Amino acid sequence: MGFTSHKKRELNTISNTSNFIVNVVFMFYVILCISPLVLVFMVSITDEQSIVNNGFSFFPEKFSWMAYTYIFNDSSQIIRSYGISIFITVVGTLVSLLVTALYAYPISRPDLKSRNIFAFLIFFTLLFSGGLVPYYMVYSNVLHLKDTLIVLILPLLLTPFYVLIMRTFFATNVPDAILESAKIDGAGEYRIFFSIVLNLSRPVLATIGLFNTITYWNDWFTALLFITNPKLMPLQLLLHNIQSSIQIILDLADKNQGSISVDTLPSQSARMGMVIIAIGPIILAYPFLQKYFIKGLTVGAIKG
Repeated sequence: MGFTSHKKRELNTISNTSNFIVNVVFMFYVILCISPLVLVFMVSITDEQSIVNNGFSFFPEKFSWMAYTYIFNDSSQIIRSYGISIFITVVGTLVSLLVTALYAYPISRPDLKSRNIFAFLIFFTLLFSGGLVPYYMVYSNVLHLKDTLIVLILPLLLTPFYVLIMRTFFATNVPDAILESAKIDGAGEYRIFFSIVLNLSRPVLATIGLFNTITYWNDWFTALLFITNPKLMPLQLLLHNIQSSIQIILDLADKNQGSISVDTLPSQSARMGMVIIAIGPIILAYPFLQKYFIKGLTVGAIKG
């Protein structure tokens, strides 16, 4: 008994030591991940002249909110662009998940005779594209979707790579026995898909949904091509335009060799401020998405 108690104490000591080392390593990793974000925020509230003299620092010599004052010069436009980006992200993510699942599920079923043809079509678009000019002409001249919110959602609606991932998940993690039992009980294809297949596929839905959310939120190039109306401008394009205006002013100052004063222009701090503004909602929403993401991994698991 004494020997056994001694071994248990040794094992507990080793376990506690291992846990301590793992915790220290992960705390150090978290600090490494958070430090760049903290630095970006500190630079965004640093006086521009201090940045020029001392460079970037976690402890600014002089604080200034000039960068955010410059960015929020037209606060109504910022608020409107925020709303457009949130709308595009939410609607685009939900509709994209539905369309992706509706395409991936049929080609994952062996009883669909033409599934290889549809799988080839989606795989073909993964390897080849028509190019930027046909892409622009289709949405602007053929579909006439320029300066509409639909054009900000439709191009990213179906990603071939996500379809293939979801098809593989459906084929390997949705048991045929469950689907056959549902058919015997009288369930139709739509009832099986929405009530059974999607419930069993929460892990892949959560993963692809998170990727779609980030893609829609960060997309600015689509708006750059198709949006000219300021009332329909998403946040990312607005910040891109602000950045472009700052660069234009700096270039003009260089060409005029000091005749244009840029001493009070928050060029570096404004860039960092735009980063904070752009990633703010994602940082606030991610803990909630992560909770449902982990829940999907556990609830969606099939216990044999």
